[in-house]
Amino acid sequence: MLGLVAGACALTTLPGCTPASSDGSVDAPVVSDPTASTTQAATTEEAVDPVKDLLGRMTLEEKVAQLFVVTPEQLTGVDVATVAGSITREALGRVPVGGLCYFSQNITGNQQLRDLLSGTSELSRGVGAGVPAFLAVDEEGGTLVARVARSGYFDVETFPNMYSIGATGDTSQAAHVGATIGTYLADIGFNVDFAPDADVFTNPDNTVIGHRSFGSDPDLVSSMVSAEVEAFLPTGVLSCAKHFPGHGNTEGDSHKGTVHTDSTMAELEACELKPFEAAIAAGCPMVMVGHIETPNATDDGLPASLSSEMISGVLRGKLGFGGLVISDSMGMGAITADYEPAEAALMFLKAGGDMVLMTPDLDSAFQGVLAAVSAGDLAEDRVDESVTRILTAKSSLGLLG
Repeated sequence: MLGLVAGACALTTLPGCTPASSDGSVDAPVVSDPTASTTQAATTEEAVDPVKDLLGRMTLEEKVAQLFVVTPEQLTGVDVATVAGSITREALGRVPVGGLCYFSQNITGNQQLRDLLSGTSELSRGVGAGVPAFLAVDEEGGTLVARVARSGYFDVETFPNMYSIGATGDTSQAAHVGATIGTYLADIGFNVDFAPDADVFTNPDNTVIGHRSFGSDPDLVSSMVSAEVEAFLPTGVLSCAKHFPGHGNTEGDSHKGTVHTDSTMAELEACELKPFEAAIAAGCPMVMVGHIETPNATDDGLPASLSSEMISGVLRGKLGFGGLVISDSMGMGAITADYEPAEAALMFLKAGGDMVLMTPDLDSAFQGVLAAVSAGDLAEDRVDESVTRILTAKSSLGLLG
């Protein structure tokens, strides 16, 4: 609404309006040359840029809140959230988060889910700076990660695991997955899908990724990921390539504890990073960074999700990604075993990340980031960079209109 108000004000000065002078007479119309009109139009357009306009009006608290994506339970404190009511309104009033992520437990019916999402979106518009929340889900397709399609409440097409899709060698099938999932998620009310899985499944002992991956050939996986990302673009749902820098060659489960890959940087570039390069080239708006240690590729000894070398150096620098960087869940054992919620959130942001996913303690992490900015440990300009990316992505979905 802010942009519309500014735009309406700007319209009062357009050529063709003939204002009265102070003595009541009417001035003769002034005919502007085409160059002046073009310049004025450009200036007007710049003046009502919705992202810049909104960012400039936001308080620090509102900006920091945009950096968090949590479950509705983490936001509200209820055991299981299936409706958006007064508890959700009050919680969003305290911390108007940038997004909510939903799981199978939040889905108890077709209309119920639609009402939950539309209600949450409306409530998020009425708090803080009035920025609608991202409404996200893990919907990769297949039998392993398909919260909506496997719920039994929606008559939508289901798919085999992505490994089977990849085995066909037919990228049009991957495109069909992206177009289909993006379309039905948008219809229900979601606007972010944490898919596709861009991992290359090269370790047969890896039980976390397995057949969620398109395959073990990096070029094949790259082509499939690229096709799916491109198919997502027109659906109105943002896709998110995961789990950077690649979870398919790791040992262990990052849900439970520390995981690592022995790959050198050269080996990562030759294999694991290729699908992410392909996703970025295809226009993927979001990348999820995993809690994967890379001791032979980086020097800081940190999980990729907390590593400036990996996020700012490789993902932003080498791969040239300028979109949204979101962490994997900060509630996973790979993080909680060694880092407090506020500490992990701050490290991720300082490393170059934009959105903290599912911190186990929202209040602590939120207050911790605010305190870090106040103390000068995290520059407000760094916060503004991330919020600009978030608002730009939301604007691309038409959420800021």
